[in-house]
Amino acid sequence: MKGFRNFLMQGELIVIAVGLVVALAFSTLIKSFTDSIITPLVNAAQGGGAGSQGLGWAINGQRIELGSFISAIVYFAIFMAVIYFVLVVPYRAYMKKRGNTVFGPPAETKTCPQCLSDDLPLAALKCSHCASAVSTTS
Repeated sequence: MKGFRNFLMQGELIVIAVGLVVALAFSTLIKSFTDSIITPLVNAAQGGGAGSQGLGWAINGQRIELGSFISAIVYFAIFMAVIYFVLVVPYRAYMKKRGNTVFGPPAETKTCPQCLSDDLPLAALKCSHCASAVSTTS
């Protein structure tokens, strides 16, 4: 059981799981947008018909369901809040007790004076893009 717990508490696994959940929730939002707004607009351009219920309006007989899309946005916001407070916050606290930082601010970087790349680690002595020497203080 201890090995399984250690497997589940690996930083990469939790980060991947949270990313997957966010992607799934975002895909629901995109699907609602296309089903409720884009598809009726395309059908309206072709002259098709649709029903008239809920918040929205009709164009050439096609119903644009604004209420359905707003509902999906609210669902997405609530879902992301639950994921944040149920998964991310407790995991961040657990990893902080173990001495690791996850879901924190990105590491500080510096800019190369030659090619102006701004993604070099502070400890870098040579630019990874143009191979020019960079000082440790820039």
